[in-house]
Amino acid sequence: MTAIQTETTAVSSPETTVEHVLTLDCPEGPGIVHAVSGFLLDHGCDIIDNKQFGDRAEGHFFMRVHFASTGDESTVETLREAFAPVGEKYGMNWQLERQGYKRRVLIMVSKFGHCLNDLLFRARIGELPIDVVGVVSNHTDHQGLAEWHGIPFFHIPVTAATKPAAEGRLLEIIDELDVELIVLARYMQVLSDDLARKLDGRAINIHHSFLPSFKGAKPYHQAYARGVKTVGATAHYVNGELDEGPIIAQQVVEVDHTFGPDDLVAAGRDTECKALSNAVRWHCEGRIILNGNRTIVLK
Repeated sequence: MTAIQTETTAVSSPETTVEHVLTLDCPEGPGIVHAVSGFLLDHGCDIIDNKQFGDRAEGHFFMRVHFASTGDESTVETLREAFAPVGEKYGMNWQLERQGYKRRVLIMVSKFGHCLNDLLFRARIGELPIDVVGVVSNHTDHQGLAEWHGIPFFHIPVTAATKPAAEGRLLEIIDELDVELIVLARYMQVLSDDLARKLDGRAINIHHSFLPSFKGAKPYHQAYARGVKTVGATAHYVNGELDEGPIIAQQVVEVDHTFGPDDLVAAGRDTECKALSNAVRWHCEGRIILNGNRTIVLK
C-alpha cells in the first residue's frame, strides 16, 4: 500500500481594515502636507479623502485627511502616539479619531420640538454619527418623544431665581453622562456668560437668521409685516456673545408676498432643521476647525 502524503497549506486570514480621520491646523509653512502624507505612507495607510485650506491672509493652514489602515479599534491609539512628534514639530492642533466614531450628544429643547424630532430621527436611521445620551428641557412637552426613542429625559425648570442652580444641575448631567457635544435645539433660555464660557467649542445653537433684525416674540410675524423675501436659519457655536458665536452652517429659502405668517413659520422650521443637522454632522465628522470667531468647514 502506497502512503499518500498530503501537504497542508496554511491559509492566512485577511487583514482587517479600519478607517480614521485626522484633523489639524497650524501656522502655514513648507513641508506640512509632505510630513502628513509621508507619515501615512510610512505606517502603511491609504488616503481616501483629503481636504485642505491655506489662509494666506492669516498665515494659517487647515487639513482633514480620511484614511484607512490595517488593524483594529486599538490602532488609533498607536497612530496617535506615532503622530505626536509630527504634530509637535509643526506646532499643530490636531485630533485623530476613528471614522464613524459616535460622539456622546446631549440635546436641549424648550417647547418647539421640530429640531429635536429631526435630530432624533436622523440619529435613529444612522444619518448622524451621534449617540444621543439625554434630552434636557425646561418644560415637559417632549418627554414622551425622548422616552419613545429610549433616551433619558431631564426636566430642569428655570426661573430668574433658580437659574444658577439649574445651570449647576446641567453641568452635573454633562459630567455624569460624559457628554462631548451639547446641542441647543430651540432651547429658549439664555445661558449665563459663565456657562457659555464653560461650553465654548462644544455647544451648538440654532436661531432664525432674522436676528438681529427681528428679535423677541413671533419673529416670523414681524418678518411678514415687513414683507421679507427670504427665510433662513443659522447654526453656530455658543460663546459669551448671545447668538454671535462662530457660524457653522446657514440655510436660506426664498419666499414672496403669497406667504402668510404660518407659511413663513413652516419654511423657517425646515431651514432650522437642516442648518442644525448639518452643523452637528460636520462637527461630529471632524470637518470643523475653529479659527478665532470664524470656522473652517472642510466638507
